[in-house]
Amino acid sequence: MFMPLPDDLEANRLLAEQASGDNAPAQSVSELSGALKRTIESAFGFVRVRGEISGWKRHASGHCYFTLKDEAACIDAVIWKGQAASLAFRPEDGAEVIATGKLTTYAGRSKYQIVVNRMELAGEGALMALLDRRRRALAAEGLFDESRKRRLPFLPRIIGVVTSPTGAVIRDILHRLEDRCPTHVIVWPVPVQGEGSAGKVAAAIRGFANIEPRPDLLIVARGGGSIEDLWAFNEEEVVRAAAESPIPLISAVGHETDTTLIDFASDRRAPTPTAAAEIAVPVRAELAAMLGELGHRMSACVTRTSARSAERLELVAERWPEAANLFAPFAQRIDDSAERLPRALVQRTAHARADLAEVAPRLQSRLLSERVHRAQEKLAALWRLADLAHPERPLQRGFVRVTDRAGKTIIHAADARAAAQIDLHFADGRVAAHVGDGAGPIPFRPAKRLERKGRDTYLPGQADLFDSED
Repeated sequence: MFMPLPDDLEANRLLAEQASGDNAPAQSVSELSGALKRTIESAFGFVRVRGEISGWKRHASGHCYFTLKDEAACIDAVIWKGQAASLAFRPEDGAEVIATGKLTTYAGRSKYQIVVNRMELAGEGALMALLDRRRRALAAEGLFDESRKRRLPFLPRIIGVVTSPTGAVIRDILHRLEDRCPTHVIVWPVPVQGEGSAGKVAAAIRGFANIEPRPDLLIVARGGGSIEDLWAFNEEEVVRAAAESPIPLISAVGHETDTTLIDFASDRRAPTPTAAAEIAVPVRAELAAMLGELGHRMSACVTRTSARSAERLELVAERWPEAANLFAPFAQRIDDSAERLPRALVQRTAHARADLAEVAPRLQSRLLSERVHRAQEKLAALWRLADLAHPERPLQRGFVRVTDRAGKTIIHAADARAAAQIDLHFADGRVAAHVGDGAGPIPFRPAKRLERKGRDTYLPGQADLFDSED
C-alpha cells in the first residue's frame, strides 16, 4: 500500500517544483545580491563610524582600501581617488578616525563595506597620538639627529622664503631683514594650511635646491594657529624634504609654544618668523661698529709695536762700538798688504827669470824637431798597420767576406748551412746566396808554397792575405 512522505522529507525532493500561487519564486544570485545592495544602501545611506585604521593601502589607481576596527569588530572601507586627494591629513595605521559615508555591498566577494566620503581624526587626543607615533618613527630613521644639522651661513647673500605671499609673515620677515642687514630675498609662495598644502611646501623646499642663483639659506614660515592649522608641517613629506635639503634651513612655524615635526628636522628652529629673520642675518650697524673697533685696535697695535721696536733699536745702537774702532783692524791689514805687494811682485818676477834661465838650454829647436819627426814616423806606422788590418782590404785582393742576412760575419761552414741565406761581400758590392745541402763540405787544400826572397809565397792566382799592394 502507498504511504505519503512526511513533510520534512518532502522538502528534500530530487526535482524542484513550483506550484501555482507560490509567493517565493527562486531568485538568481545576482538578483539576490542586487536586492541586498539596494536594501543596505537604502537603510544605511549615511553613517558615521568611529574606529582605528588598519591595513591602510593606496592602490596604483589612487583608490585607498583599509579596515576600521575596534575591540570587538571590524568593517572594510574604501575611499575613491577623488575623496582621497581632499583628505586634510595623511592616514596611517593606528590612527583613530571618524569616517563619514554610506554602506554598500560588493557582490564579487559577498561582503559589505563602507564607502567613505570624509574622514577626520577622532578628537585632539587621536591627533596627538598620531603625531607622537609619526615623530617616533621618523626619529628612529635618524632624521632628527643633531649630527645631521649644519651651521648657518654668517652673512647669506640670498635667502629663500617658503610661506604664504599674502599673510603678515612675509611682511614681518622682509621688514626685519631690511632693518638688520638688507639682502636679496626670493619668495616661493605656497598655501600653508588646507588641502594639498603639505605637498606644495615640500615641493618648494626641494625646488629651491634646483634654481639659479641658489639661496644660501632657507626659511620655512607661517603664523600661529591650532594644531589642525599647522598640521601640514607635521606631514611626513614635508619633514623629509626639510631633512634632505642641501641648503641650511630655519623653521619658523607658529609661535613660541607651537611645535611641529619640521622643527626637529630643520637645522635651526626659530620661535617666530620675525626671530627667524634675526637669526638669518647679523645687524649691519653692529658689523660696521665692530669693523671700526677692529681697525682702531689694529692701528694701535701697529703703532705700539713700532714704538717698542724703535726703543729696542736705540738700546742696541747704544751698545755698539764706534764705527772707526770697529773697522780699524781691517783697515790696518789692508795698509800692511798694500805695502808688501810691490816687494812680493819683484821677488816673484826674479824667481821666474831664474827658473827660465835654468830650462832655456834644453829648449833647443833641433831637439824639438827630432822629437816631432820620431812622433810622425810612429804615427805613420800605426796608420799603415790600421790600413792592413781593415776588414775590407783583403776584398781588393780577391777574398770574400761571408755574413748572414743580419750582417753578422760567418767563419764556419756549419754556421753558413744553418743560416741558409747568406751574403757574399766583394770589393765592388754584395751578392745574396743560398747554401745547398747536397754537395757537402769542400775539403780545404792549401796552396803550394814557393820560396821567394826569404819568405813564403803561394802559387800564382792566390794573393797573400796580409800582402800590401805598396
